[in-house]
Amino acid sequence: MIYIVAVLVALVGYFIGSISGAILISKGVHGDDIRNSGSKNAGTTNMLRVYGKKAAVVTLLIDVLKGVIAVLVGILVDYFVRNSIETVNPLLNSMKYIAGIFAVIGHDFPVFFGFKGGKGVATSLGVILTLDWKIGLIVMIASLIIMAVSRYVSLGSIAAAVIYPCLVAVVMLVEGDFILIPILSSVVMAVLVIVKHRSNIERLTSGTENKLFEKKK
Repeated sequence: MIYIVAVLVALVGYFIGSISGAILISKGVHGDDIRNSGSKNAGTTNMLRVYGKKAAVVTLLIDVLKGVIAVLVGILVDYFVRNSIETVNPLLNSMKYIAGIFAVIGHDFPVFFGFKGGKGVATSLGVILTLDWKIGLIVMIASLIIMAVSRYVSLGSIAAAVIYPCLVAVVMLVEGDFILIPILSSVVMAVLVIVKHRSNIERLTSGTENKLFEKKK
């Protein structure tokens, strides 16, 4: 029973993540697919460069909310499952992590848009803030500082992906309570973000990456 629930939660998280704010706004408001312009990425930074601040802010809010809603769904399911079964199962209290991971996967590979989505940074932030707002706040501030100093959005995003599982591990060590699911989910989300930024990593190392508020090279 709990395994069926876990699959359903994963599907719900995936479909929530597959709702691409960038693509919907670019098509609905501007009459073109954002994936045809700029860096061709369906994300906030490309929306900012192509369509301006308002479009970027709305895109950011939608993408963050996807992560928040997915985790909240997982939390609700966790609550009902925990109170309806008596047996101990490794998946107990893990639905929120499953929903969060699959929301990011849905954002990266949306079924509604040919499996070509964004890079999962904003949706990951929504997931992290909902799972643990203190860790999420630290990750967000660290990322913003790196972006502000370097003017590389990609560098701040990649750094955040590395910082997040490290923070989760540190908190567990301090509390003396190591749990596999949270650390595993943090690593999976970090890997997803880093893999989606592989072209940015290449441009960063070659010195050709575009800086914030700089025209695309």
